[in-house]
Amino acid sequence: MMKKTLISLLSLLAVTSVKAQLPVYLDETRPVEERIEDALSRMTLDEKIAVIHAQSKFSSPGVKRLGFQDFWTDDGPHGVRPDVLWDEWEQAGQTNDSCVAFPALTCLAATWNPDLARLYGESLGEEALYRGKGMILGPGVNIYRTPLAGRNFEYMGEDPLLASRMVVPYIQGLQSMGVAACVKHYALNNDEEYRHQVNVVVSDRALHEIYLPAFKAAVTEGGTWGIMGAYNLYKNQHNCHNAILLNQILKGDWKYDGVVVSDWGGCHDTEEAIVNGLDMEFGSWTDGLTMGATNAYDSYYLALPYKRLIAEGKYTTKELDEKVRRVLRLFYRTTMKRTRPYGFLCSESHYDAALKIAQEGIVLLKNDRNVLPIRDAKRILVVGENAIKMMTVGGGSSSLKVQKEILPLDGVMARFKDAEVDYARGYVGDTVQSYNGVTVGRSIAEHRAADVLLAEAVEKARTADYVIVFGGLNKSDFQDCEGHDRKDYGLPYGQDKLIEELAKVNPRLVYVNISGNAVAMPWLKNVPAVVQGWFIGSESGEALASVLAGDVSPSGKLPFTWYQQLNDCGAHALNTYPGTWREGHKIIDEEYKEGIYVGYRWTDKQGIKPTFAFGHGLSYTTFKLGKVTADKPRMTADGQISFTVNVTNTGSVEGAETIQLYIHDKKSSIDRPQKELKAFQKVSLQPGESRDVTLTIGKDALSFYDETTAQWVAEPGVFEAWVGTASDKIAARVPFTLE
Repeated sequence: MMKKTLISLLSLLAVTSVKAQLPVYLDETRPVEERIEDALSRMTLDEKIAVIHAQSKFSSPGVKRLGFQDFWTDDGPHGVRPDVLWDEWEQAGQTNDSCVAFPALTCLAATWNPDLARLYGESLGEEALYRGKGMILGPGVNIYRTPLAGRNFEYMGEDPLLASRMVVPYIQGLQSMGVAACVKHYALNNDEEYRHQVNVVVSDRALHEIYLPAFKAAVTEGGTWGIMGAYNLYKNQHNCHNAILLNQILKGDWKYDGVVVSDWGGCHDTEEAIVNGLDMEFGSWTDGLTMGATNAYDSYYLALPYKRLIAEGKYTTKELDEKVRRVLRLFYRTTMKRTRPYGFLCSESHYDAALKIAQEGIVLLKNDRNVLPIRDAKRILVVGENAIKMMTVGGGSSSLKVQKEILPLDGVMARFKDAEVDYARGYVGDTVQSYNGVTVGRSIAEHRAADVLLAEAVEKARTADYVIVFGGLNKSDFQDCEGHDRKDYGLPYGQDKLIEELAKVNPRLVYVNISGNAVAMPWLKNVPAVVQGWFIGSESGEALASVLAGDVSPSGKLPFTWYQQLNDCGAHALNTYPGTWREGHKIIDEEYKEGIYVGYRWTDKQGIKPTFAFGHGLSYTTFKLGKVTADKPRMTADGQISFTVNVTNTGSVEGAETIQLYIHDKKSSIDRPQKELKAFQKVSLQPGESRDVTLTIGKDALSFYDETTAQWVAEPGVFEAWVGTASDKIAARVPFTLE
């Protein structure tokens, strides 16, 4: 016994002795900032330069001499992108890099459920950990300014409050796994066409009230470890090295201590990058400037060109050391954190999370005559290319290589086993099912003429109990896709005619729109049921079928305004999109003349009735809201006020309703929107169940950005809390006073 004790004591002394000899930068008992300074003091100039720029498509070097491993990023935000070759965009051909595709962020935002955002981040973080990634390039929180923007499907809608409340738990969930979020694209990245040339001209008020709040929440509440600069310009300076956005606002006003990462190829100038806040440069081209060279990452703007300027004495290492501090802080938060959890790939829990998020995000837009849910159907006809086309492949950097993707047709066939499920193509869109070397799914080649496909669908529809059309957009160029915007608001591939003809021959027509954007619906009055199906990833077919069948009562709410026509959108009504080429320069000036009036703020101001309002979404059950009461009649400048409403499920099935609180300023010294979303809460209720929902706001919910003082101002006076279930379904207006 004494011998065992002696051995244990000697072992403990040996460990203690080794720990005492650890250099400060490796000693986890020391404060992180102390460890950073120690590591920085040990690094050579070449090592400092190396860690602030890429060494491959998605990695930057660590400091091997000191034990810092290489740092690997990967695209998100809907799943972990398959690995590419070290120096090329083509796939590496690995067999262990398939993933779960989670719903696109428009669908996540449509859940109006922050708890699901946390689950999303945690699940994605586990997959990233398994794949050895230190940073996921997402989530995206750029504002839905126009329904033509090709990348809207990656973002969280038009409202800054909704995006803010959904992005914070996503970040916290992801980073709880020891994987950094890299919130993008900071900022004003609302166009894809000519995105490298667009110089945004926007008022300070619109910038701070509409376009920055979600980024600010990501930093000040979510604690994001990464921010990605946008491709576009603001005040004639590229946003990856923009003095106002990065130095003044992000690192100054918001006290951001993480890294600023360039979008791939978003850096354009060494000296601007040195002084204007860029910390890590990544790029599309291997020489940082043009195509054609390989393994030439030393030519990046923050590589040898930076080192030469230091050698010439134009710059000291002051700015460089600050960048390296931030990179080291990133290392300590991720790859150097010894207590990081273990990762999992394609686990049952991840598929469950993807399914639940998809089900809660699907929006029932219209349901006349209670056509849905589908009951007692003997013959169902499924129509449309989007019923058989994989949507996890394509669309740009969010393209994935999935372990599985349940297609809508397969989901319907699996759910309605007792019915005869037939299929008609109806239209042909894009039959390509590959991207960057990933080729998956069945062939959807079709060589029959459009009129033949239309006639077949109509003929089969005549005898069907239900017709389900899966249409909308896809991930091809000029649809929902990075790099290009849509060319028009209407449905492509002749789908309008198909839908109109089907509606003539079958009264139980269900249209499921697969997209990340709103579309024109000239046939809407003739179609009894419309569902917004988004791009919802691996479990898309099962999720859609479960909602259509009524296994799940839909509870999604629109995160953007669905306009009847394009000119109902402020950016188009004022002819500000897509901007004007600057004479003699390769720059487009795009002035946001609508200012703060984006989405429902614009339609409210103009008295325009949208097709579907912001926050709209139906259910298979019904809800009743009781009287809304405030806990006090007045709010002090440093206090809060709470509003409570009783919600009852008055229907026959379980369902969830989202209570939305908008603020109306009765009298203001400046022009303000009619109402602005300031709080919301989703509540799930059994049939007959009632529950009180309380929404609390502070002075910030009453404030506007005063351009004359560059401060947020809440003017004393009378306000109203408008409480309802959509921006156009306000149940009560409760006045209160700000002292």
